[in-house]
Amino acid sequence: MNHPSISAVVLAFLAGIAAPSGSWAQDVEAGEKTFNKCKSCDQVGENAKNRIGPTLNGIVGQPAGLVEGFRYSDALLDGGDALLDGGIVWNEPTLAAYLANPRTAVPESRMSFAGLRNDEEIANVIAYLATYAADGTQ
Repeated sequence: MNHPSISAVVLAFLAGIAAPSGSWAQDVEAGEKTFNKCKSCDQVGENAKNRIGPTLNGIVGQPAGLVEGFRYSDALLDGGDALLDGGIVWNEPTLAAYLANPRTAVPESRMSFAGLRNDEEIANVIAYLATYAADGTQ
């Protein structure tokens, strides 16, 4: 197996961190619409259930790998430790990097989604996800 170097992964996250978040429009309604691309695998809301991916309630600002009952890939759990010395925290920059290209952000992740290619769509999805508390309420 060909493994990307840790520095390549760190650079991917730093690219997301370097993006000026203030310049992104954050349209929750547009984010909800874009999130439709994600619904076959991930859910949000009070009745959300784990599917192929975990529920995403309360994800913004939370450490990765905490959704009860979901089996995360070793790549996500181990990759986070290598990247940020204590795990990935799903903040705007890390979510943006992951949503843009999950396989670059967390190599060997089980995430099959190719990613969103538009920075505005990514910002809008993050804004939409941020409206959900950990219990699924908005």
